[in-house]
Amino acid sequence: MSSALIVTDLLTTYDFEDADALAESVEEALPAVRTLLRRAEEAGAPVIYVNDNYGDWNSSAQELLRRGLEGRRPDLVEPVQPPPEASFVIKARHSIFYGTPLEYLLGQLGVDRIVLCGVVTEQCIIYSALDAYVRQLHVAVPPDAVAHIDPGLAGAALEMMRRNMDADLTPAADCALD
Repeated sequence: MSSALIVTDLLTTYDFEDADALAESVEEALPAVRTLLRRAEEAGAPVIYVNDNYGDWNSSAQELLRRGLEGRRPDLVEPVQPPPEASFVIKARHSIFYGTPLEYLLGQLGVDRIVLCGVVTEQCIIYSALDAYVRQLHVAVPPDAVAHIDPGLAGAALEMMRRNMDADLTPAADCALD
């Protein structure tokens, strides 16, 4: 099985409703996200950043990173900056697959398993996990590497991913990345 690490929506300005609740959860998840990034690099696994464009169709990886670093919480963006060799996909909706070339990219890389990290567990992460599952991709979601706005909904989303999508919920330090 060939895995790719998908970093979801971590390049943000934290300038929206519920941003404070999300930022608190991201603070807790950042060490695990960084662990996954390090482990993916060591394993030679592809790292793909998929990020919302926030309605700006002229945005790019560099522009979204710049805005995040100039936003309210640059301390949460700086540690997860995309390295030059990382692939970057812009999305406009909740799922990392909807209207994006991600499925094609994964096929080109020979990936049949994705490891999801980032935000928001009860929104983009669960929708992306479902879209991966229906595409017959294996899904891993390390619970310590995803952040939420509502802890109750996040717990329910993780349980749904485990039960309904057979998602691997192994913590970041032990999650397979090969």
